[in-house]
Parts: sequence; structure tokens; C-alpha cells
Amino acid sequence: MSELIKIDGFDAAIVGVASRIGSADFLVYSREKCIEILMSDDEMNYDEAAEFFDFNVAGAYVGEATPAFMEEYEEEQ
Repeated sequence: MSELIKIDGFDAAIVGVASRIGSADFLVYSREKCIEILMSDDEMNYDEAAEFFDFNVAGAYVGEATPAFMEEYEEEQ
């Protein structure tokens, strides 16, 4: 396993490690948990936290091992 890149302050939102052939392993975070952390720690409402997260956290590229952010998948009936 390669060196994993963590995002400061979001350890509670880590859901696992992902890997791909030919790429470095990377951490996977729950998008919703990240937003909840921002709402709690920085006293933002949901929309503010989601906008901040999308632009400043999910939008940051730090190389091949940049973390990924997942949302729960529910198949429509």
C-alpha cells in the first residue's frame, strides 16, 4: 500500500481505502460526513458547508493519491 494522503480534520469521515491497477491507493471519505463535520466544527448551515466542501476540499487535487469522496448509492425502484 502506498502512502495515503489524509485531509486534516476529516478522519471521522474516512470510509475506506480504494485501489486501482496502475494507480496509487487512496483514501475514500463520505461526502455527507465531511459536510456534517464542517457544519459542527465551523457552525455552517448545510448549504454553506456543501459549497465550502465542494470547492475547497473535494476540488483540491494533490497528486495521484488524492482522496475520493463517495455518496451513498441507492438504486431507483
